[in-house]
Amino acid sequence: MRSGRSAGLLLFRRTDRGLEVLLGHIGGPFFARRETGAWTVPKGEHDPTEPAWEAARREFREELGLEPPDGAAVPLGEVRQAGGKTVTAWAVEADLDPAAVVPGTFTMEWPPRSGRTREFPELDRVEWFALDRAREVIVSAQRAFLDRLAEHSP
Repeated sequence: MRSGRSAGLLLFRRTDRGLEVLLGHIGGPFFARRETGAWTVPKGEHDPTEPAWEAARREFREELGLEPPDGAAVPLGEVRQAGGKTVTAWAVEADLDPAAVVPGTFTMEWPPRSGRTREFPELDRVEWFALDRAREVIVSAQRAFLDRLAEHSP
């Protein structure tokens, strides 16, 4: 059963070009040719009995195949996405090589009504973005996380 709640970690780093955030491109056929609104904070669903912070760290492992970074976490609060899902996120300052990511996968029937199932990566690409560019491509409700991070890290 779906909980309608997700939690995730937004990695950020400071560069000579300013603040950058690590986003993942949503995997699977529905987002394959999209950029705008197809990038997300690495996150995943959790049930109400699992603390959101623990879920965020677990989902980071599952989505990226890497241990979540240690370090001070900046609470970014919650947003409600267009589909009704509530997402809770924390920002953690860390550097990560996108080439090191080994994404988790999911299975779905594809093409629809074909009777065949295929496996797709949860995130098919992971990249660092400057905040302005991240605002252009991230799932619209998650823009609030970028704004809150920018307020916290002048």
